[in-house]
Amino acid sequence: MLTDMDNRMPQGAETSYDVVIVGGGAAGLSAAVALGRSRRSVVVIDAGEPRNAPAAGVHNLLTRDGMSPLELTRVGREEARSYGAVVRERTTAIGARRDDAGFVVDLADGSRVRGKRMLVTTGLIDALPEVPGLAERWGRDVIHCPYCHGWEVRDEAIGILGTGPAAMHQTLMFRQLSQDVTLFVHTAQPPDAEQAEQLAARGIRVVTGEVASVSVANDELDGVVMADGSRHPLRALVVAPSFRARGEILVQLGLEVTETPMGTVVESDAMGQTAVPGVWAAGNVTDLSAQVVSSAAAGLAAGASINADLIAADTRAAVEVYRASR
Repeated sequence: MLTDMDNRMPQGAETSYDVVIVGGGAAGLSAAVALGRSRRSVVVIDAGEPRNAPAAGVHNLLTRDGMSPLELTRVGREEARSYGAVVRERTTAIGARRDDAGFVVDLADGSRVRGKRMLVTTGLIDALPEVPGLAERWGRDVIHCPYCHGWEVRDEAIGILGTGPAAMHQTLMFRQLSQDVTLFVHTAQPPDAEQAEQLAARGIRVVTGEVASVSVANDELDGVVMADGSRHPLRALVVAPSFRARGEILVQLGLEVTETPMGTVVESDAMGQTAVPGVWAAGNVTDLSAQVVSSAAAGLAAGASINADLIAADTRAAVEVYRASR
């Protein structure tokens, strides 16, 4: 089994693999397991900056519900290594390019890796609303997804920070979890007549004006302070981040980052294949709404697709040799 000795590569060192995976989260590690089990040589480049690191646990992942995100990836790395994958931790891919043999990826430590195929699973960045104190609570009691964090705040006083069209949707979703829900209009458009009727029918309070800051006591969110100085007690605040794909490596390989109502994304097909031959993408970099379980599934699908592509290439090469020998 390969270990962290793989991290201590000398300046300028170069190693070659069937597949280079940039990103060591659920998608990248699931692909590494699938490819390793297919006896492909694989390297995973893991910067160690998972999007979900602030969260106490992952959810909706059967048999692993509540497991720490960092523990999940630690176990995932060991599982990938058990099938022969090399995991380069605590280093970053800073450049990628195609050459005659496939792809070359330059790493921040001065070494480089080569691969016949590439899979990018670099995830996304949550661009949060600019409210003082909000970012420090992100992933704890400042949340965005009812499926990821809703159960943990059930029956609590929940606020929705309105910043755009998603506010109404989030408000009704979290009303399923608590009877104590308040929509803070903040910078969003006020509810129209139909929406106001829906909110009133569900017993949801509406507070106009901008939120100036979040209030914290004993390392817990305890409310929001409005621009007019009024304070509203809360135990959780729901926000709508703008999701920004970490697509720099994919752009270097010739792909474009696409703007969507949710944020930026790099497009791929159902199996993760992108418009650039030999390059796949999986997880949040190409699916902004993917949770851990769906990212893992996407990584598996991409790994299987890459393996099939390599099998086809291996077979073509074998046929050429066979014909030349006859």
